[in-house]
Amino acid sequence: MALYEMRTYTLHVGKMGEAVKLYQQFGFPALQKGGHDAKLVGYFQADTGMINQLVHIWKFDDDADRRAHWAAVFASSDFIDGFAAKFRPLVATQEVKLLTAAPWGPHP
Repeated sequence: MALYEMRTYTLHVGKMGEAVKLYQQFGFPALQKGGHDAKLVGYFQADTGMINQLVHIWKFDDDADRRAHWAAVFASSDFIDGFAAKFRPLVATQEVKLLTAAPWGPHP
């Protein structure tokens, strides 16, 4: 059964523009370079409700696949040193939810 992971980063007010630039210049290219973007469903920006949020959703085969994915990402110096070290100070809170698909309806 597929496992989905939804990561929500709430940024400090006024930091969205800087976060977007960091993702565009360093974060996403580092994920692509390592082939780590293959499990990505998508990135999203909150426009209403809880604004100042970046959300990304990932799809994994199972928990072992998920753990192997993040171990590889966190072992990437391009991602950790080139992106995460710059991005983390912009984050006020982080929430990670693990989700399984309901037995009806479409699934990504």
